[in-house]
Amino acid sequence: MTVLKAEKRTDMRGSGTRKVRNAGYVPGVLYGNKTESTPVSVESVDFLKTMREVGRNGLFSLEISDGKKHQVMVQEVQTDPLKDSFVHIDFFEVDMKSEIDVEIPVRVEGEAAGVKEGGVLAQVKHEISVRCLPGDIPEEVVVDVSELGIGDGLTVADVKGSLSVEVTSEDEEAIVTVQPPTIEPDPDEEPEEDVSPDQVEATEERKNENKDGRVE
Repeated sequence: MTVLKAEKRTDMRGSGTRKVRNAGYVPGVLYGNKTESTPVSVESVDFLKTMREVGRNGLFSLEISDGKKHQVMVQEVQTDPLKDSFVHIDFFEVDMKSEIDVEIPVRVEGEAAGVKEGGVLAQVKHEISVRCLPGDIPEEVVVDVSELGIGDGLTVADVKGSLSVEVTSEDEEAIVTVQPPTIEPDPDEEPEEDVSPDQVEATEERKNENKDGRVE
């Protein structure tokens, strides 16, 4: 199992947290149903490597500086979008014999037939909720859209059969749809104005005046 080393944090002040980040580490917390909450920090580069290796819902061993190892998964990661850096990480110690609820990503595969006809593929749902043992968590659910025409779509019910775990998302929730093409207005075409009957009559009178100088 992949191992990520961590240090215990003792200085919980804001200045202490800044020192941790400035040193290239990310502050975090280790907790679990049977685990006392423990402030920790991990090296940012090592954490990124671990995530690339095990995936979003992957299990790995968090080794604390006191020598203890904990089987964990990442519950939440806070990031700074401006600096593109990690801000805080929640490590959840799992009980391998107890089921947990997790979100697994949806990956769309193939090119929809409706898209080839000018339609637009819209992915409405990017994650599906499942409940299972930590060791059985699927890495992702793959949705093949190649057979979808314009107006077609896939729901959770259509893909749950491909998973060997309990799906807790509602069956009727849409995952992808193929929408009709959007018709853009012609910029050179002047919009039609709403004209009342009185305006039409007045226009006709002006036309007749132009013909012979009198109103018919």
